[in-house]
Amino acid sequence: MFINKSNVGTNNMIGERLAEKRKATGLSQKKLADRLQLLGLDVGKNAIQRIECGKRFVTDIELVYICRALETDPNSLLK
Repeated sequence: MFINKSNVGTNNMIGERLAEKRKATGLSQKKLADRLQLLGLDVGKNAIQRIECGKRFVTDIELVYICRALETDPNSLLK
């Protein structure tokens, strides 16, 4: 059977670490969304909020853009 949730029941594996990394860099959810939009990824503050609380899936393309916006590598969010 195909399982599309993390082992803790969320829809992504990066939400908690994304929130930590974003806060550590001093960015609000809105500011992160703004950065992502400048890079070409059309997501808003609500999408960031849903990713962080595990209610939204994250594609591989979105992960790449999120890492660019936070100046980090995917492994730091996927640990």
